[in-house]
Amino acid sequence: MITFGIMTLNLESEAAYIHEIAARGHSCGMECYHFLPSTINPRTTLVLGRRFDTVKQCWVEDEFPIPSIIYDRCFYGDDEHSKQCIPIVSWLKSREDITFLGFGLPNKLELYDTLRNSRLVPYLPHSQPIKDCSQVGNALRKQKKIIIKPINGSQGYGIYYLKKNDKTIHVKTEKNKKIISRIFPNEKKLFQWLQPLINFRPYLLQPYLELSNAASQPFDIRILLQKDEQGFWVERGKAIRQGNTGGILSNLSAGGSAVDFRDWSSTLSLASKDYILSELNFVTQNLPHILESEILPLFEIGIDIGMAKDGALWILDVNSKPGRKVVLQTQPDLKEILFLSPLLYGKHLSQSDHKERKSYYEKTLYH
Repeated sequence: MITFGIMTLNLESEAAYIHEIAARGHSCGMECYHFLPSTINPRTTLVLGRRFDTVKQCWVEDEFPIPSIIYDRCFYGDDEHSKQCIPIVSWLKSREDITFLGFGLPNKLELYDTLRNSRLVPYLPHSQPIKDCSQVGNALRKQKKIIIKPINGSQGYGIYYLKKNDKTIHVKTEKNKKIISRIFPNEKKLFQWLQPLINFRPYLLQPYLELSNAASQPFDIRILLQKDEQGFWVERGKAIRQGNTGGILSNLSAGGSAVDFRDWSSTLSLASKDYILSELNFVTQNLPHILESEILPLFEIGIDIGMAKDGALWILDVNSKPGRKVVLQTQPDLKEILFLSPLLYGKHLSQSDHKERKSYYEKTLYH
């Protein structure tokens, strides 16, 4: 049997999703394991983790060799455990006897640099690394409204909206599903708050795009793409995400909600619907191949696309470890294929000659 390992930073992460995958492993000729990178014994290279018991349909503790196929669902933070695991995953990716379903994407800025040299450049909000506070001040004076976000961020964490008023500067973020606002009386006070933020982690700066719906809710389109059992990219589903009124995030983790894409698009005029579907199709047909020509290889990507009030579409984020909640809430009939797809693609890789997948891409680790 093929050994299929699902790797996370803790055993509770995505537990229901991982259980559903493992429950289908036997039908695909797979023996499923769940482990943390930090539980690999450096002397014996054996792993202390969990094996899925297909008879009892539950996980049992076990020690086992590193699985030959690995599905990486590690989400790194600033904690010590994340820092410990990153070099271990780097070592795993360099091994000739292990195949990863996907090697991940680089950070937001490197991804922007890759895409801005492609045919998708019209869909990209201009992005630049923040080098100092004066750069943020200059952007505010010119644009009045900007967004700053961590270069290595995910799930909307650490994103701030800044707006320059006549005499004050308004800063807004969302944390624990609540909107948090601060008013700074001048740039000096703003910079006192901002400097420790950009010292702690690298940030990028983007223009603020009006991407709210008629109810002033942040709004975007999430599209999930995966490779099928023959290694071809397919669109699994898409849905609308909308956030809290007056907020800046549409992420479900920030309190957002999901709306069926078909229901939403049925309210549009025929011309608008045709235009949006054509634009989305252009992005989804080109994006995976552009990425894989520069950053090989991938298994799945989540694409977040914003729509401005003038109808322009913007690629807001591309995630190589996407969630499924948004799509499953609106298209529950996709459950079976989404639970099976990592196994089926893993089986495809095990039966194919994929020497080029062994190339090592250090810059993709953080996602």
